[in-house]
Amino acid sequence: MAKKPGKSTGKSAGKKAGERAGKGGAKKSVDKGADKGGAGRAAEKSAKKSAPPREPGDLWETPVEESLRWVRGTDLSALDQAATPGWAGSRADGEQLMATRGEELADLQERLFAHGRTGGDRSVLLVLQGIDTSGKGGIVRHVVGMVDPQGVMHRGFGVPTEEERQHDYLWRIRNALPRPGYLGVFDRSHHEQVLVVRVDRLEPVRVWRKHFAELNAFETEVAASGTAIVKVTLVVSPDEQKKRLAKRLDRPDKHWKYNPSDIDVRLKLPQYLAAYQEMLDRTSTKDAPWYVVPADRKWYARLAVTELLTDALRSLDLGWPPADFDVAAEKARLAET
Repeated sequence: MAKKPGKSTGKSAGKKAGERAGKGGAKKSVDKGADKGGAGRAAEKSAKKSAPPREPGDLWETPVEESLRWVRGTDLSALDQAATPGWAGSRADGEQLMATRGEELADLQERLFAHGRTGGDRSVLLVLQGIDTSGKGGIVRHVVGMVDPQGVMHRGFGVPTEEERQHDYLWRIRNALPRPGYLGVFDRSHHEQVLVVRVDRLEPVRVWRKHFAELNAFETEVAASGTAIVKVTLVVSPDEQKKRLAKRLDRPDKHWKYNPSDIDVRLKLPQYLAAYQEMLDRTSTKDAPWYVVPADRKWYARLAVTELLTDALRSLDLGWPPADFDVAAEKARLAET
């Protein structure tokens, strides 16, 4: 037991306590004061044990939209690509939440599909941008793969075909937009017109700079038609990209994913960083904001996109379409068969 600060102070405290509760009470009072920190820690530990476990969905310290929505003027080069913005849980927690969200996501997407089949006009478009190895394909497999494929319209945009070159750059984009009731997925998109076109100098500066306003006007039009747009930029660090490219070269089952041009793109990372910075600043709008997702941790990127997509489908607030026939009469007919 502590007798500090000084002998006289200890006697005084004991005397006063004894007057109130006797000698034993004084001893208990001194002990309590000396061991306050230990008792507090024990009480805190006990409270934690008795508290109910947190649900995985509660581990978002801030809503995912708030954590990842691009704020104009943010320095993209300062982003920590291995961070997990807004998430307070572990990888295991994230994977558990993914499984739970998968069931909800599938239900919401089925409602959307049913809505479209019965005359509805709503749809959702998920736009995935990112340099090679950023994880766009993994998002398609692990996130979009959780829903019914019959309600998905997936399109990857590479070098324009001869037919596509005969039209303006938005022609092929318009042709790939999701029909009512569908979840559309763009692997790369119309924003390549201010990314690769800029970096590879495929158009004069005065030409590609006009595309920013065109892209914004196009997306405003698409949103007004009933399509909820979820735009995601996946950002991977140079070191992580190098590891992923090396893995593709080391494994024969990954060779099909490798292209020698991947190295050429890697050599232009500073130019791409500048292009992405301006694209984010100038095309993140109220109708179609950008969400920037650190992608060094694949599990986090997939979890974040799952949350964004689930929230977009929830926002449509779609119920099941009512029957356009007499349910009771059909039950009676069925019973007679």
